[in-house]
Amino acid sequence: MKLRLLTLSVSSAVLLAACSGGTPFVSVDAPEAPAIDAPLTVPPLSSFAETSARQLSGQYTQASWSDLPGWEQAQVDNLWLTLLNNCRGLMRPISGSLTIPARATPQAWQPVCKAVAESGQPARSNDAAFVKNFLQTHLMPWKVSGANGSRNTVTGYYEPVVRGSLTQGGVYQWPMYAPPADLLTIDLGSVYPELAGKRIRGKLVDNKVVPYDTREKINASANKPPVIAWLDDPVEAFFLQIQGSGRVLLDNGETLRLAYADHNGRPYTSIGKWLADKGELPISQASMQNIKAWAKANPDRVHEMLNANQAMVFFRPEKVTDEAVGPKGAYGIPLIAQRSVAVDPTFVPLGSPLFLSTTQPGSTEPLQTVVFAQDTGAAIKGAARTDFFWGSGPEAGNMAGKMKQQGEVWILWPKQAGAPSAR
Repeated sequence: MKLRLLTLSVSSAVLLAACSGGTPFVSVDAPEAPAIDAPLTVPPLSSFAETSARQLSGQYTQASWSDLPGWEQAQVDNLWLTLLNNCRGLMRPISGSLTIPARATPQAWQPVCKAVAESGQPARSNDAAFVKNFLQTHLMPWKVSGANGSRNTVTGYYEPVVRGSLTQGGVYQWPMYAPPADLLTIDLGSVYPELAGKRIRGKLVDNKVVPYDTREKINASANKPPVIAWLDDPVEAFFLQIQGSGRVLLDNGETLRLAYADHNGRPYTSIGKWLADKGELPISQASMQNIKAWAKANPDRVHEMLNANQAMVFFRPEKVTDEAVGPKGAYGIPLIAQRSVAVDPTFVPLGSPLFLSTTQPGSTEPLQTVVFAQDTGAAIKGAARTDFFWGSGPEAGNMAGKMKQQGEVWILWPKQAGAPSAR
């Protein structure tokens, strides 16, 4: 699931938009989440339920801080803020559900998060000496490896910034949908324990569950899902779905975030590959810029191109209240630019801080930094496989688009807790 602008308030108008020929979108205001720099509350160790450990697929080799390449030079901008925010996720109650990704064992982290809360350090502190000393005092590096070794691909993602309207008209013709009322999500593990963590999506037709509609059928339906906003560019709308979230600059001067809510369960197909297969663009030139140019030159074929991808992502609106804060990742807490990453939670449990050693996008210049496992992705599979969140907007998108490097990761785990573990 995947920016920096002057934040504007989102009024109640964001929460009500009409869909031409479809269902009105009405959202009930949720309670405001705590500010990212609000004081951290850490429950007592005894409050955490005892649940079975989740098996991890990696090998974890204990290391020392001196083994981390570039640690002495690593920057700490927003590191303490991200650690504090990450502790909010770590200190949540344990559900024990196998349908959610593996998360770092909260009992192991309770003493560390308690030390964070009692440190007296300001949430947005960038005191390098203090932050590094804290990490070295409380945490131990463990190198992550798998069957194919410790190196894997490091890619990047970002939160697009697009232009839109709450009403259809003029250039605003490309709908971004909320989840449809008839979309079913079925947890197979609740029926077959051996399928724990597996889900299917569909809808009920004549008392039978069938696959949910494709993108083409959804857009052609007389009963479309509720529309949150209409965008001014079909390719921007498509790439926002790929990233999983984005900010919309509305024509009324306000800003809202489209956050990932669900999807139709259909397989994803690259429109770049579709254009290459059709002989319209060489695959090496299938960038967003070139796809947009093709769409402008071939307006009568835009729907054909988009419908080649059966997958459809649905969204929910969120307020943008802090420029340092990105969308929520799979871990359920807001991502922070250049501190949050997506991982494969079968190797790296969510909530784990990591030391990432890779290189800058399209470069051999080192990128060696502390990051936090706060998101997942369908293509993020394997030990040390990492997707680096660059932030919001065009600059972040440029960095993310160029990034396909090799890298290694070390889990930074509480010293007193032994090897990394998950619940």
